[in-house]
Amino acid sequence: MKILLKNNIAEIGLSRFPAAYSVGKDVERPDGIMVRSADMHNETFGPELKAIARAGAGVNNIPVSECTDAGIVVFNTPGANANGVKELVLCALLLSSRGVLQGSRWLESVSSDNLSEEVEKGKKQFAGTEIKGKTLGVIGLGAIGGMVANDAVHLGMDVIGYDPFLSVEGAWNLSRHIRHAASHDEVYANADYLTIHVPSTDSTRNMINAESIAKMKDGVRILNFARGDLVNASDLKEALECGKVASYATDFPSKELLLMPNVISVPHLGASTDVSEDNCAVMAADELTDYLENGNIRNSVNYPSVFMARSGDTRICILNDNIPDVISSITSVLSSSGVNIENLTNKSKANVAYTVVDISGSLPESACEKLNQVRGVRRVRVI
Repeated sequence: MKILLKNNIAEIGLSRFPAAYSVGKDVERPDGIMVRSADMHNETFGPELKAIARAGAGVNNIPVSECTDAGIVVFNTPGANANGVKELVLCALLLSSRGVLQGSRWLESVSSDNLSEEVEKGKKQFAGTEIKGKTLGVIGLGAIGGMVANDAVHLGMDVIGYDPFLSVEGAWNLSRHIRHAASHDEVYANADYLTIHVPSTDSTRNMINAESIAKMKDGVRILNFARGDLVNASDLKEALECGKVASYATDFPSKELLLMPNVISVPHLGASTDVSEDNCAVMAADELTDYLENGNIRNSVNYPSVFMARSGDTRICILNDNIPDVISSITSVLSSSGVNIENLTNKSKANVAYTVVDISGSLPESACEKLNQVRGVRRVRVI
């Protein structure tokens, strides 16, 4: 197998690949790709490419729709970098409350001859507030948002959260002290601090805008360590200038907001810790290997999760449209070719599906050709 690296990937992750794999930045005709931040939207993928693994959560740099059409599975690594991002969010929560950064910059201009006197005279301008007893609103209670919410409870904050897509597992991991809101608006109306942890989609881009800000408390502090385009920079600038929003902390610097005194901009450091990068690299490598070797899918953003223990001599992996009669057509082809099915599983996700079939013996080439001709089949792999 050949793995192309589009970015530098932690060595601990690369060491997970079998010794027989060819892994590097100059690999041609790859079976799989590992990527972090490289933009892949203008790339042309060869017919050999079977999967792309993003060592991180967001996949905005990958043409997911085109990959889906081509039967290329796109993986991400949810939760692998969650703690690193969470810690930075908590740091920003405190920095947005106290004039620590502003005071530090001011000290650089103070004469050292009368330092103690100057400090005592000037420190009042950097006085802040405390987070204990304040209300933190959390939009998105997934891997990162849930951890932020739980830790905020331990810091003495009241927490209200909203997530219409919260999984059962995610709900079990939340503190019982977190109040669940029925809408975004309920969070906006109650939050002294607001932190957003949702992906960038058509429904979430510019969700923090003039209309939503108007529903918030005067003096709200907003944290955005999810995606830059969740916030309308022009609308937020006006709110910061008039004091409606007291401060804004973000991991996605904006030219429009960068030099404002009540804005804390961080150079996209959320997952940039040695631990996070190692975790993401290991998870991405394991996902790629298991898919290439066994056809199992875990943490894909475009195809359903499917895991089946091997039980036959040959495994057939079929990426197909989620339409009627595909399964019956697949089994009909195998039956007419004299192939015995040992085990079969099928899962769907929106308009696509994934079928894994373990068979006795090998798959005749003629049967493979017939499977590729079944209506709705996008790709057939034989392992």
